[in-house]
Amino acid sequence: QVQLAESGGGLVQPGGSLRLSCAASGTIFSINTMGWYRQAPGKERELVAAVSSGGSTNYADSVKGRFTIPNDNAKNTVDLQMNSLKPEDTAVYYCNMRLRVFTTSVYRDYWGQGTQVTVSS
Repeated sequence: QVQLAESGGGLVQPGGSLRLSCAASGTIFSINTMGWYRQAPGKERELVAAVSSGGSTNYADSVKGRFTIPNDNAKNTVDLQMNSLKPEDTAVYYCNMRLRVFTTSVYRDYWGQGTQVTVSS
């Protein structure tokens, strides 16, 4: 019923920038939170950044001041602007939305398929 489509990953040099984008489609009634997680090889998936329906944001300490979720997103989309990228930012990035569809009263998590970000010279 719901699909999250990600785009924007790739290879970038240290200090460079990338912008990830995620768009949700389907019978969406309401979105509670939207955000991005990442998983590096051999590590657990971790929260990178998230925004609530009220506009509150939460960023991992490792990305504060470098990554932002722009506030000009279209409906049912969430972007991640990544600046001053470092090799340690290399990971698969996953879009996440906690949302409710029309056929249920329960919010649940939905995930994108993941997009690779590689920071290397």
